[in-house]
Amino acid sequence: MTTEQVSDRILTIPNVVSFIRLAAIPVFWWLLFGADEVAAATILFALIATTDWIDGYLARRLGQVSKLGKNLDPIADRLMIASAVVAGLIAGIIPPAIGWTLIVRELYMAAVTLVLFVRKAGMLEVRWLGKVATFMVYTSIGWFYFAAIPILEVILIPAAWIVGVAGLGLYWVTAFQYTRDARRALAAVGSPSVPEESG
Repeated sequence: MTTEQVSDRILTIPNVVSFIRLAAIPVFWWLLFGADEVAAATILFALIATTDWIDGYLARRLGQVSKLGKNLDPIADRLMIASAVVAGLIAGIIPPAIGWTLIVRELYMAAVTLVLFVRKAGMLEVRWLGKVATFMVYTSIGWFYFAAIPILEVILIPAAWIVGVAGLGLYWVTAFQYTRDARRALAAVGSPSVPEESG
């Protein structure tokens, strides 16, 4: 098994893709609230969500894995999820039970990431289960948005709830796994560890 080469390069094709995904987030907000185009905002969100895998795939395929890219990819994911959830709560598209549970999880992971950054313990490696959970959460949020189109509401609302609850369950499982990863990383650099997870 070969060791993955990680460079300090900034301008790479995968990073450009990540930057484009980040730049699309304010456009999403403008479409939803500035232009009052829920359908267009939904389609843009779907495009950002379905391209979640592209930057990581290109980085490995082209041999352009970079330190910036390894940080930028999960940041783009979290910012898009957070934007879709917060905007959806404001617009009455995302149910509070789904939205607030996601927000609490993201705030928790942001705190863990901040501790690692402050203690110079590196970044958490993205887990495969985390990718699955993110995909399910993206799918659920997307379906809630598409359900804002009246003709799709009857079909998509139940599906969005089922996938959303399952995705949230996996999301919290991976949060506990990432907590263990963070504790190991902090122990390796001799830093105070994050609190033990409960449950």
